[in-house]
Amino acid sequence: MAASAFQRLLRVLELEERQGWRNRAVIGGLQAMAERWQKDAEAEASDARIVQAVVSLMGRYDAATPEARPDLAAAIRRALAGEPVGLPSGTGGAQAETERAEEKRAPEAADAPAAETVTTLPPPEPTHLARERVRRQQRGGRDLAAPPSVLPGVGSTTEEQLARLGIHQVADLLWHLPSRHEDYSRLMTIAQMQPGDQVTVIANLWEVKERKLSATRVMIQGILADGTGTLHATWWNKYVRSQLKIGSTLRFSGKVGLYLGHKTLENPVFEDVDEEMVATGRLAPVYPLTEGISNKKVRTLVKTVLDEYAASLPDPLPSGLLREAGLPSLAQALRQVHFPDSPEQLQAGLRRLAFDEFLYIQLGALQRRQALQAASALPLASDAALLNRFRGALPFVLTGAQERVLDEMLRDMARGVPMTRLAQGDVGSGKTALAAAGMFVAAANGAQSAMLAPTQILAEQHHRSLERLLAGQTRPDGTPLQLALLTGRVTGAARAVILDGLSRGEIDIVVGTTALIQETVEFNNLAFVVVDEQHRFGVEQRGALRSKGEQPHLLVMSATPIPRSLALTIYGDLDVSVIGEMPPGRMPVKTKWFRPRERERLYSFLRREVQEGRQAFVVYPLVEESEKLEAGAAVDAWERLSKEVFPDLRLGLLHGRMSGQDKDQIMRGFAERDFDVLVSTSVIEVGIDVPNASLMIIEDAERFGLAQLHQLRGRVGRGEHKSYCALVSRATGLEAEERLRILEATTSGFALAEKDLELRGPGDFLGTRQSGLPELRVAQLSDMTTLAAAREAAQRLFAQSPTLADYPLLAQQVERFWQGQGDVS
Repeated sequence: MAASAFQRLLRVLELEERQGWRNRAVIGGLQAMAERWQKDAEAEASDARIVQAVVSLMGRYDAATPEARPDLAAAIRRALAGEPVGLPSGTGGAQAETERAEEKRAPEAADAPAAETVTTLPPPEPTHLARERVRRQQRGGRDLAAPPSVLPGVGSTTEEQLARLGIHQVADLLWHLPSRHEDYSRLMTIAQMQPGDQVTVIANLWEVKERKLSATRVMIQGILADGTGTLHATWWNKYVRSQLKIGSTLRFSGKVGLYLGHKTLENPVFEDVDEEMVATGRLAPVYPLTEGISNKKVRTLVKTVLDEYAASLPDPLPSGLLREAGLPSLAQALRQVHFPDSPEQLQAGLRRLAFDEFLYIQLGALQRRQALQAASALPLASDAALLNRFRGALPFVLTGAQERVLDEMLRDMARGVPMTRLAQGDVGSGKTALAAAGMFVAAANGAQSAMLAPTQILAEQHHRSLERLLAGQTRPDGTPLQLALLTGRVTGAARAVILDGLSRGEIDIVVGTTALIQETVEFNNLAFVVVDEQHRFGVEQRGALRSKGEQPHLLVMSATPIPRSLALTIYGDLDVSVIGEMPPGRMPVKTKWFRPRERERLYSFLRREVQEGRQAFVVYPLVEESEKLEAGAAVDAWERLSKEVFPDLRLGLLHGRMSGQDKDQIMRGFAERDFDVLVSTSVIEVGIDVPNASLMIIEDAERFGLAQLHQLRGRVGRGEHKSYCALVSRATGLEAEERLRILEATTSGFALAEKDLELRGPGDFLGTRQSGLPELRVAQLSDMTTLAAAREAAQRLFAQSPTLADYPLLAQQVERFWQGQGDVS
């Protein structure tokens, strides 16, 4: 049962006594509590005369001296008991005390000489500001490269825990950014709180109890009060007990709950009211953690480093650029990202960090482009007669878009500087034909070509396609073009023959996987390199293949649609070509959204397709980023479908936990019609060409982005049969529904990519899969405003100082940012 107003006031007086009559038992003192107490007492139908007498006495408490307050408290207790007050002299309030003091001084003042001017002292400095001032005086130079063990409270155990978080030196703590912030900026009284609120309250700790729940579990309970009411706090960490001192005034922050009619705070964070607000009363940082280290510990260490080291942090951006862009200093930005003064300051700090990342990307790309332009490459000339020979042997006519991109390629290849071009086009738009044209021109100039594919099966598919497209073509001496396939499966004598042919120049074109970039592979005259599905490779692998030749021309092919605005940023050192037209006769895939209850209809349709000789995919989503969860979902579905739904059909299973060899074997088996249905995760998104597959069923489709759904849809409709894509989803959110409706209505990958960028940001079609880009910790590629500002600034800086010699700190930071990224193209 809640304490009455009389009982609460008696407890406040007890606390006052324990604290030495400092008038700090409640926030604002007894006089501040009086008005609220009066309302509560009147609401409880207390005697009006007693209430008035108590309120009058509470109003005098602040002005009374500490020596007089015990008598005043005794008078309040007597009033509460309904006894005569009998107020002693000396407690009659501020005005009476002032009058008595004036009377006492009056005779002396009459005879006293004129008073000298008295210097008024300023109010005392708050504790946390005083400590910070002393720290600043003692600080001097600080070594940001020092190990964390130089910080107070960091021993060998904590140092090991920090190392697991990637924190090996003091500076790393500044860059250990919060994953989010808890909003404890709303300062409330206990009476104002409502269940569900995230709040901060300044309150006194009236009581602390420890309850043992089991041999290992202990619950700490506290009662907090602020003059407007009481509150129960609960902690599940036994070590909190030693930090809680009964009678202390603290700031508590947390989420308000309700238990048996009492307001509660579960595991609130707390700080002394005299301390600077770090964890309470503000937007409080929540950090990524590892086992054994608490958020409080990381928060304290970060705060220490910000206070004592941030002033030593060099800012790589010129001050003029900061002024023009309206950006804070780096130290200021980091302070606001960790401990923001407001949501607006947090955004300003994040914008500065994002601007830096975009700027480093742009400057790095500009430098790499300049380095490539300064290099020399073998010019690969072509003429109309040569191209007509190539076109005439093709089993189809090139589209207008293919002709345009081919013209752009051949102009680049004819120059003495290496081509670096990105050719983007939807699945089936004819990118391989362009690669074949480039390889034919290289061979006509007596040079070799290589194509790097991400998987064994995709390498085999490209090899077959190139053999078909270049069938009958010859070298300048009239001998047939020699093509080879080099993957991890080619071993022994067969491998030795290919390696010998490449080093002697007897093989004109080789298609392969990462086996192509091994040290034992040597070319005689490699002048043209094609990299397919560039986001599947690390840049070190791409750079390794380019290093096999003097400086070969490079064509990067991607079926992953990237809006041009992004492509210019991500591939700043590549020229971008778009094949925005599909070959005539290719039928669009009919796409429809189905609810889970309609699954039986789909299964019946699948069975009919198989009976007509077609094949089908059934795809399940990735679950979080866990390979185990992903495989589990596919395995369970495969078992259920095999036993209960399609026991008479042949079902294959493919998932990310399989080895590369097993995956290739299953995909090859499906392509060769060993299976009717392939149950898979999204590993089939790239790298399988099955013209006979006519149906794609995507389960839980709302969990994929538009671009990824489009890539999966591109696995069907590759042959002469009408094809279908069924999106099975129980989506109810507006955004998820909009994505599925857009996919139903749109077949253009580029239109979908623009919409996906608008809806979800670029992570779906780049994100962790885009290994050609240094890691972006803060910047979002969908933040076009900051991206454009950084691009403009990079171009200006680069024009002034291409080597950034005028900005050594910035040059150092750009190099560090791109460290290990090698040749971004």
